[in-house]
Amino acid sequence: MTHTRKRKLIEVGIPLKTINEEAGREKYVRLGHPSTLHLWWARRPLAAARAVLFAQLVDDPSSHPDKFPTDEDVAVERKRLHNLMEQLVVWENSNDDELLTLANREILESTGSNPPPILDPFSGGGTIPLEAQRLGLKANGSDLNPVSVLITRALIQFPPRFAGRPPVCPEAVRGQLAHPWPRATGLAEDVRRYGQWMREEAETRVGHLYPKAKLEGGSTAPVIAWIWARTIACPNPACGIAMPLVRSWWLGKKKGKESYVIPSVVNGQVKFSVGHNVKTAPKAENDGTVGRSGAICIGCGAAVELDYVRNEGRAGHIGQQLMATVATGNRARIYLDPTPEHEQAAQIQRPQGVIDGSIFNNPRNFNTIIYGLTDFEDLFTARQLTALTALSDLVTEARERVLQDALAAGLPMGERLEAGGDGAAAYADTVATMLGLGVSRLTDYHCSLTTWASNPQMEILRNLFARQAIPMAWDFAEGNMFGEATGTHARMIEAIAKVIDYLPAKGDGLATQNDARSVPLDGYLISTDPPYYDNINYSDLSDFFYVWLRRCLQFVHPDLLNTLLVPKAEELVANPYRHGGRDGAQTFFEDGFKEVFARARESALPDFPIAVYYAFKQSEIIEGDEISTGWETLLEGMISSGWSVTGTWPLRSERGARMLSVGTNALASSIVLALRPRPEDAPRTDRRRFIAALKAVLPTAL
Repeated sequence: MTHTRKRKLIEVGIPLKTINEEAGREKYVRLGHPSTLHLWWARRPLAAARAVLFAQLVDDPSSHPDKFPTDEDVAVERKRLHNLMEQLVVWENSNDDELLTLANREILESTGSNPPPILDPFSGGGTIPLEAQRLGLKANGSDLNPVSVLITRALIQFPPRFAGRPPVCPEAVRGQLAHPWPRATGLAEDVRRYGQWMREEAETRVGHLYPKAKLEGGSTAPVIAWIWARTIACPNPACGIAMPLVRSWWLGKKKGKESYVIPSVVNGQVKFSVGHNVKTAPKAENDGTVGRSGAICIGCGAAVELDYVRNEGRAGHIGQQLMATVATGNRARIYLDPTPEHEQAAQIQRPQGVIDGSIFNNPRNFNTIIYGLTDFEDLFTARQLTALTALSDLVTEARERVLQDALAAGLPMGERLEAGGDGAAAYADTVATMLGLGVSRLTDYHCSLTTWASNPQMEILRNLFARQAIPMAWDFAEGNMFGEATGTHARMIEAIAKVIDYLPAKGDGLATQNDARSVPLDGYLISTDPPYYDNINYSDLSDFFYVWLRRCLQFVHPDLLNTLLVPKAEELVANPYRHGGRDGAQTFFEDGFKEVFARARESALPDFPIAVYYAFKQSEIIEGDEISTGWETLLEGMISSGWSVTGTWPLRSERGARMLSVGTNALASSIVLALRPRPEDAPRTDRRRFIAALKAVLPTAL
């Protein structure tokens, strides 16, 4: 018996132009956006996920000839639904209760007041489950990666338990007992307060490692960053200086305030000073000392091969020397010559055994290994390790403070967070989780691979993951994590608190750690953004954060953070370095992909299409005989798994001027596929008959 299905909006028509405009605009939204809770790679825009979910569930008017008997009636009703979607995808309307109620009402009407729970078996940064929750649906996310699962839980699972509650911090509630705390704003306020306490306490313990800069006239100013150059011994026996390895001498290029480093060699010692005369500023041909072909010694002019640099690195002979100090000025940066005091402040004993784990040897994305930086500890200076250790330890202490304040505020002790509690213990765990995410997020800006952006628009710390790799950095910026500038602890905590402020914090949300090939699928409607073949090695990248999250939060999430590093063997990406080369990686990915969607076909809900995102790379536009391996694999996997494509929509989902897109094969846009199970008795055809049928129906359809 054939099931009579109602076509959904996603299979007929959506307001694509507006969705794409809002998805593109959202990339520039920072304040309160979930992407600022914690970094995750290749997130889908909220606008696109919200629109796709709505269109998956809501009937197209053509499915109701009794209500809309004419084409004109159908067009009018479809326009009404499109107008609703156009309002729904606007960022500023994310928490418009009236609008969200209207959207939920449409969903209920099309689902007999019983919408299916949504599942994203590749939940990543949690975008799709979050938007399902915002639309009033039961939201479920699953991922093998514990960092992904923790982020998703922090978005959809923990905040709803404490929605509508006031903060427990005595300083926050004093004089505000009658203050309304909608959604999870009370939780957000506690994250701010206890985060501030962490910062102040950490400063008392390690603040002496971050001295202020002395300015002309005897005044002082907070340091934003110290700019360091890595060094190696010049191989020329007649020279032998500690030659600096510098990508660029520039510090700031703002017109009229240009600043750059001037190197010199005095009695066999390299000295640095800061220059401002634009007439003597470095030109492109003499800017820096190291590039892809090798390095140049500033003392003798000797050309040094990269193999020598690599050998020195593996032998542990790479040093570092302070080139400049960046201080806070009056609406400007102040660049200062290095001083012995500031260089010595960083020369402290290196902590041992702070974090565990080695970097995976994947030369495509991780090239620090060939220079001797093989463990995650190697990616941090002694000062950074010391400060991050202090902050990590303070997460535990902050949890105890929250617990005591929550009990004093009248909350019962209750079960711990992992056991499903919603009392004082679970609340303390939740605040600690957010504070731990803040420490983890801080490491992206405070490692020895962080660089200094000298462009005229922004002179700031440039975080490590400006692209999806861990590349070597020669000159690096060691930021002051206790300051007020970009990348500081205060900024991280405020960003996380703002995200919590904006979360819907309602309904049911659940994030589990599962391999997509084994996660239960029965009864769920799938909307998912699966891995894109070999584009991003999520597990290897997220190890960088995992080692710190494990140190901060293993006592809160013992089941989730119980392995030394992120699980990798089952990760469904085509990684040639893990699966015996390109052919083995392709076979592993294709077999796993087909298995996931064959299982999904067996448990598919007859009334709804599933939605699958696929992110195109820029070079995947067919050129000559070239075609995307990932795209081909996706379609082949869907067809061979018993699916029929009932709708395709191109979504612009990445900023065109992102760092990764400059000179690289960047993710440019997404294709969203609507898929229905293909009937077992579906007829088959060959290419000639298909083209003939297409020519017969296409003109009329157009």
